[in-house]
Formats: sequence, C-alpha cells, structure tokens
Amino acid sequence: MLYYSSRNKNLTSTSSEAILRGIAPDGGLYLPESFDDIKVSLENITNMKSNEISAEILSKFFTDFSNDEINEIINSAYNGTFENDDFAPLSKVGSKFVLELYHGPTCAFKDVALSVLPRLITAAKKKNGINTETVILTATSGDTGSAAAHGFSDVPGTKIIVFYPAHGTSAVQEKQMTSCPGKNVFVSSVDGNFDDAQSGVKKIFAECRMPKGKSLSSANSINIGRLIPQIAYYFTAYRDLLKTGEIELGDKVDFVVPTGNFGDILAGYFAGKIGLPVGKLICASNKNNVLTEFFETGRYNKRREFHITRSPSMDILISSNLERLISLTYGTETTKKYMSRLAEYGEYTIPAEELSLLTEKFAAGCCGDEETLITIGNVYKNHGYLMDTHTAVAWNVSEKIHSENKTVILSTASPYKFSGSVLKALGEPVSDNEFEMIKRLYAITGAPIPPSLANLENAHDIHSDKISKDDMQKYVLSCTEANI
Repeated sequence: MLYYSSRNKNLTSTSSEAILRGIAPDGGLYLPESFDDIKVSLENITNMKSNEISAEILSKFFTDFSNDEINEIINSAYNGTFENDDFAPLSKVGSKFVLELYHGPTCAFKDVALSVLPRLITAAKKKNGINTETVILTATSGDTGSAAAHGFSDVPGTKIIVFYPAHGTSAVQEKQMTSCPGKNVFVSSVDGNFDDAQSGVKKIFAECRMPKGKSLSSANSINIGRLIPQIAYYFTAYRDLLKTGEIELGDKVDFVVPTGNFGDILAGYFAGKIGLPVGKLICASNKNNVLTEFFETGRYNKRREFHITRSPSMDILISSNLERLISLTYGTETTKKYMSRLAEYGEYTIPAEELSLLTEKFAAGCCGDEETLITIGNVYKNHGYLMDTHTAVAWNVSEKIHSENKTVILSTASPYKFSGSVLKALGEPVSDNEFEMIKRLYAITGAPIPPSLANLENAHDIHSDKISKDDMQKYVLSCTEANI
C-alpha cells in the first residue's frame, strides 16, 4: 500500500514513510492510493474484541508491518492504559447512542489514536533502518497536546514539542500539559489562537532545516498514523449495536461528530469506504461554524471572527483534514488550487453543482454556547446522563437534523474536563477554581471522576514556557538541541 500527497498523485511514500514524515514534502496530506482492497467483513466483527478490530484495520492500511507487529502495537497501546478492555464503550441515552471515547489516560478521544502513534513511529523507524531522533511537533486546541505528550513521554528516540494557545484551553487541559512528565517532553503556550499555532507548525514543516541526525514528524491528525486508528471505534460502535439487537446486519447508522480539525469525522468517512454501512456523517460545530457554512454553501472562509467558546477543542477556523476529503472527491490538482487560494486569499468556493458530491454523505449544523448549556441540562434532567460541552454540541445538532437511521453521537471528552460549564448548565454556582468545581460536580451528580483527573490539582507544573507565534521555529530548534 502506497500513500500519495493530497496535492500531487505522483508524490508517493510507503505507509511507514508516510507515518514518519507526517506531512508530504509539498505540504499536502497523505492518502491511501486505493480503498478497493481494504474491506472489513461486517460478519466477522460481531465476535471480535475492540483490540482485534483495531488490529484488523491497521493491518489493511499499514501493509509495511506484519500482523504480529500490528498486534503487538495495539495490545501495548490499549492493555492496561484505558479504564476497561473496551476503549470505546457505547451507551444508550434515550433514543440515541453515545460513543464514549474519553476513558483513556487524558480523558479525551485523542487517547485512542495517540496511544498507538508512538508505537507506530518506533516500528516505522526500525522498518526503515532509521536511527535518527524523531522530533514530534504538534499544535493543540486542548486535548491533542496532553494526549500526545502522555503517549510520547520517554519513548526512546523521540522528542515531543507541544504548542497550545494562551487563554484558549481549560485549566484542566492546560494542567494536563504543563504537568506531563518525561525528559523528552517540551510544552509551550503561544500568544495567539489554535490556528496561529497550527499554521506555525505547518510553516516549520515546510521551512525548517533540522540539524543532522534529527527529523520532524507530527502527532496531529494530519499524520496518517494518527488518523487511521480512529476508524476502529466506528466499527466497534456498529458491532455493539448489532450485538444488542438495535440494528440488523447491513443497516445504516448515522454518526454525529463534534469536530474542528475534521480528523475525527474523516475517520468515519474512511470507515464507510472500507465497508461500514454509514448513513450520514453529521459535522457538528460550535460558534466557529466555518465547516457548517462550507457544507451549506460550498464557501470555505477562514477570514472571519474567531470565537473563544465553552467547547475550546473546536475553536478552529482552519480544518486541516478537510483537504483530504477535497482531494478524494475532486482530485489532487483541484485540491492544490483550492489550498493555494486558501493560503493567499483566506477562502475558496466549491461550485454548487459540485458540492452535492459532498452533501450526499455529509450534513452539518452548529450550536452556540447558550444552546450547549441548555442541552447539557436537558439531557441530564431527562436521561440522567452527564456530558461535556463538545458532546452537547453534537447532541444539539443531532436534534436539528432529521434521520431515520440509528444515531451515534461521538462523545469526545469527559464532562469533568469542563466542570465549570457543566455546573453552570445544571444551574449550579461556578468559581474560578476548576478543580474545586470537579469536586462539586461529583458531589451533585455522583458520576465517577476519572482517575487521571482525581489528583491532577496537586500535580507539579514542569513546563512554563510562553512564546510568541513568531518564535515557534526558534523554540523548536532550541528544544531539538537540548540534552535530555
């Protein structure tokens, strides 16, 4: 299996090379040459464990690795690192289903893929005979940073550098990053928003000349090694619906995904390409509704007001993974043209007659902060189910878009990561101390506090760096040269 750049079909790499590079030399994102030979049997998944489903999918996409190597990667990633054997349990809430993706080490969906990626990179280096140090570079709107730092902590032959927007994450998210141990971990806030941090990372990939013996790679979902593991939980959700008799084999299922960078929902699209009966993929946005406008009008416009919301992981105006969907739908030449327009003018528009190729599979909606809080309160009142702000955005959007299929909502973070907003939604007083609010939320609801958050308040801050967005490349080079 070869992978090509979303901007140039002739620029190819093996799967292990694509994982190591993170981003194609021309700035494009890697895509598999074909989905035709990658099919997962629905009949078989009913009796497969979650680890087995994940291994099945990775072995089909990453053909550089043997089945034994893939099994070892998956088992070491998930066994003992999640709260139970299933990394993505499914809960029925009213007439809908919630896929709980937050039972990993940092209580966010990013753990599912970022527990796998470090092991993939290590295996890929061995496969390619590479002994250089790999510098993992990532920008985060909140959850990716802590999950990546945790996943790569003290992984031999790597350093991990995490950039996050100053004032753009919750106190819990920031604490998870600044207290992350590991001699190879570097964390810094950036004076700007997530898009500033992400654009800075992309610029470094394009321009930075690394010292001899060092190479760059990415932990964001621009890395195909981060994206592919996310496909598995769409299949585990379908398996669970089959096992409980909620659907019959072949029935379509709609998935509602709260997303900013478009990676999580794109994994669902890939799942459909390899045999999962996906009905609609419903893209749920907060007030930063650039994706909603795109799917409704064909216009992608990043030059708009940026809003800091109660669902900060979705506070994004440049949805990198959308490029992959554009390339798969319209081809690499058209994608290159659109990405050039986005870089130069801040927008591009897909003609109405061509937009239907996307809206056959995708729908979109958005939800503001007030609606988010109302949704959290109503779901708890009516169903006794506690959800975070990102999940609430998806739930709210699911109620605005009619479906005749069973609906699965991807729950991307623990409600305890956003305890202040959840308390406010329940009509309870809030304070400036997020950790006190975690205790209060538990006292009111009795919902278990994830072990990794229970003692986070007392964790020692290890990282305190703060830089301007113009100094990101200088910071990377400084960390790269640091002795650990």
